[in-house]
Amino acid sequence: MAPYLALDSPLAISILTSALKEEVEKAGFHKVVLGLSGGIDSALSLYLAVQAFGKDNVIAVCMPYRTSSASSLTDAQKVILDTGVQSLTVDISPQIDAYFELMPEATPLRKGNKMARERMTILYDLSAHYNALVVGTSNRTELLLGYGTQFGDAASAVNPLGDLYKTQVRQLSKFIGVPSSILEKAPSADLWEDQTDEKELGFSYYDVDRFLYHLLDKRLSREQLVQQGFSDTLVEQVTKRIARNQYKRRMPIIIKISNRTVGVDFRYMRDWGL
Repeated sequence: MAPYLALDSPLAISILTSALKEEVEKAGFHKVVLGLSGGIDSALSLYLAVQAFGKDNVIAVCMPYRTSSASSLTDAQKVILDTGVQSLTVDISPQIDAYFELMPEATPLRKGNKMARERMTILYDLSAHYNALVVGTSNRTELLLGYGTQFGDAASAVNPLGDLYKTQVRQLSKFIGVPSSILEKAPSADLWEDQTDEKELGFSYYDVDRFLYHLLDKRLSREQLVQQGFSDTLVEQVTKRIARNQYKRRMPIIIKISNRTVGVDFRYMRDWGL
């Protein structure tokens, strides 16, 4: 990874786990639930949650579809065994297939978005069952690029990864002990056969993380980015993508008509009133 993206791993993990615990507990909860896909992001979120709350207060949920990779479920089970958390597996195939029987012409993208939202509805139902908050698994790179499903995998009550670039997720995952089979495989949402993140995006996480750092953290202009060696194509493609997906990063817009509108004039901390 680029040296300027490298983190002090022990310090970063300490900050993430203590803040995660504080945000959950000040909302009145002591347990968390999250979806475990067998990928690196959900694995890191789980390890952080276990450090924050202890294994007895973390529930991991595997939600495969019938075409999901068998290795993904195997990798998820490795993480479950390593952490000792409570877990359950919910096959989402019946409800997904029942819906798309009505729309056989649906594209893989539509099916993937439906799967992501189905999984999140399951997590929020289990959140009520276990009295546990939903922990997110979307990293900073995905959020900026809009590479996630609104109200699907991008949803959560608290997200420990949202300020970490993908390459930083990999660094912390290696440090915290995520199994090597997860660290070494190509990142994939596992939505259809042979799908990988980088193939779908059209660029590598290594390249885009370096670009995002210079664009956002360093606040370089377009001309300065090109001077840094980034191609015009990458600059154009990524900046447009960030702007186009801003709506995914915001709460739903409330059309203002009153004197005090939720999220505009009526704004308080999450633990207000507790």
